[in-house]
Amino acid sequence: MSGSARRFEGKTAIVTGASRGIGLGIAERLVAEGARVVITARTAEALDEAVTTLGGPGVALAVAGRSDDAEHRAQTVERAVQVFGGLDFLVNNTGINPVAGPLLDLDLDAARKIAETNIVSTLAWTQLAVQAGIAERRGAVVNISSIAGVQPAPGISFYGASKAAVISLTESLAVELGPLVRVNAVAPAIIKTKFAEVLYLDKEERVARHYPLKRLGEPADVAGPVAFLLSDDAAWVTGQTIVVDGGISKAGGLG
Repeated sequence: MSGSARRFEGKTAIVTGASRGIGLGIAERLVAEGARVVITARTAEALDEAVTTLGGPGVALAVAGRSDDAEHRAQTVERAVQVFGGLDFLVNNTGINPVAGPLLDLDLDAARKIAETNIVSTLAWTQLAVQAGIAERRGAVVNISSIAGVQPAPGISFYGASKAAVISLTESLAVELGPLVRVNAVAPAIIKTKFAEVLYLDKEERVARHYPLKRLGEPADVAGPVAFLLSDDAAWVTGQTIVVDGGISKAGGLG
């Protein structure tokens, strides 16, 4: 971690999809730099373990539920304000990809589910954050997109389309919410998480060989750029997408 040890002292962040993987890594980084975090995920037990990992209820609050559930979203934002006194940051990390294969074979109900969770929920969380006063606190939003949203991703193309939409939302929200709220995105390649296991399990060394940096990403590799984008170090950065991919997009692939 950089020398900006406590730059988020007194700040509160909501991080969705944060019981493990990238979301938990982001929450850990923010807490390490002084923030209090409200984390969400579907499973209460996993969230309870995450709260312990983060340092307990003094710095972390868990609210279980689905990101595509409007009642859950409203409850989470309300609890953040009640318990920690306000909201400064939002990290839209939740994303799903329940299907794989050609677009022409894609079940349209699955497509609607992906769109609802990955696109509509990203907008809905942001709307609620603004209603909760994030603008008055000159806050920031970071959306987690994907390298699949930057270039074609055969086999997971609709997931990629949803993440491209997240980038478009990021750009439009940055224009609409400036100057009081900055909105940016991060687009990772393969990160070693449960979510991405199908892409590297039992073949990690072979997959990593294609990356210029010769390794797959870790949650901390995403958490650092997210923390930068939320911080005052990025005070003149908005509407941008940082690709965090170990160089794979420059080497001609998605990994």
